[in-house]
Amino acid sequence: MNFERLKIMPEEKEKLAIPNETIQISSKLQKHGFEAFLVGGCVRDILSGKEPKDWDLTTNAKPKEIQKIFPNSFYENSFGTVGVKTESENPTLAVIEITPYRLEEKYTDKRHPDKVKFTDKLEDDLARRDFTINAIALSIKNENPKDYEIVDPFNGQKDLKHGIIRAVGDANERFNEDALRIIRAIRFVSEFNFSIEDKTKESLRNNADLLKLISKERIRDEFAKTINSDSPDVGLEIMRELGILKHVLPELEEGWGVTQNKEHIYTVWEHNIRALKHAAENKWPLKIRLSALLHDVGKPRTKKGEGHDSTFYGHDVVGGKITAQALKRLKFPNKIIEDVAKLVRWHLFFSDTEVITLSAVKRIIRHVGEENIWNLMKVRYCDRVGMSRPKERPFRLRKYESMIEEALRSPLSVTQLTVNGEDVIKIAKIEPGPKVGYILHILLEEVIEDESLNNREYQEKRVEELNRLDEKELQKMGEYAKNVKQAIEQKEVETIRKKYFVR
Repeated sequence: MNFERLKIMPEEKEKLAIPNETIQISSKLQKHGFEAFLVGGCVRDILSGKEPKDWDLTTNAKPKEIQKIFPNSFYENSFGTVGVKTESENPTLAVIEITPYRLEEKYTDKRHPDKVKFTDKLEDDLARRDFTINAIALSIKNENPKDYEIVDPFNGQKDLKHGIIRAVGDANERFNEDALRIIRAIRFVSEFNFSIEDKTKESLRNNADLLKLISKERIRDEFAKTINSDSPDVGLEIMRELGILKHVLPELEEGWGVTQNKEHIYTVWEHNIRALKHAAENKWPLKIRLSALLHDVGKPRTKKGEGHDSTFYGHDVVGGKITAQALKRLKFPNKIIEDVAKLVRWHLFFSDTEVITLSAVKRIIRHVGEENIWNLMKVRYCDRVGMSRPKERPFRLRKYESMIEEALRSPLSVTQLTVNGEDVIKIAKIEPGPKVGYILHILLEEVIEDESLNNREYQEKRVEELNRLDEKELQKMGEYAKNVKQAIEQKEVETIRKKYFVR
């Protein structure tokens, strides 16, 4: 095959922003008589006007030659990749990886090449890559950021422009070389909102079973990136359509075609996907997205009856268990497994807002933890929008938000004082009784007015002073202080309720 090396068009140059560290390393390789090209995801991203997450260079220099040019480097792998350390404070640029042009032979484990062989041809290196949008190389000439050369033998720029995921060369060969590319293709669809070229799509369908050979950790990483993308709903629909999802999260696929009762116009599958979409639209983190996606995963296994009268009693409990098992199988961190399972288990926490009590809200907070209670509310929003309800927060949700904030607020309490009841009894040399309470409430009122008074030296002295007062005067002061505390608390509650437009 003849490959044509092209100059970047002038109008394209404006969108390229390449850091000095990369330019300097590339220039140094060229000054020593070697070629140097940026390659892979960083080229794809800069051509798309995005900020690359990492910067990779490829060259016709061999590892020992690279290290000779860059003494401050390391080489500890079988692929020839040399890490060159820079002085950049940007973590993305702290180490620039340089890999020699290479060929790869036979992939017995469907993930890693059995043998790597260096080549002098850039085009050989590009031909082994996964997708055309990742098989574009770009070189900086003469240290001039406006003087570029681009090598694009597989028309990756065209596919990038038209939003197409296309395998390099023979798609079956690419997926048999590295089966993780199957789910990576889906990830790119979700991240870039691209479509998949027909032959590549058919190959994905035909080779989906190869994912059985890939470690759960690698599948998890790609799946998590898909869920964290801008369009995870699109990716999941394609995963199901092409038979990929059953190798990743078969529990979710159980909801396909499962109809619900009269409160739902969507199947369980559609509802879960729409809930996830809402989480993505709000840029909420992975924990909430997974919880939104899986919140009704227990419904297919608990469904009783058909049509509008079907029920799903206990699907929250079953769903929590299914979620924990599924995420554990995918090797998610224990903290994510625990939190997501809790959010799925307790997503049905509503009852009539006219009869719900503050103690009931506090129980929910204890179940999921203070750090998760607002995440639980977000999952509930996703559930609601997934039912095609308006995105505005209704009274019911606002009322619950208000009650959660009430439950979480720190109440004004004598326990916040530096002295306690036993201290008062000891200092004043009195028996336990109402007098102790009066003194504590007076101290609390003073601290509310001036926090600096909440120190032991002052309060011990004040206890002695208050103890010398007439008992009726002390009672009057104590009851007044208690009423002040209650009035302040009531005002705080009213402020919270006003914030959420509830009473």
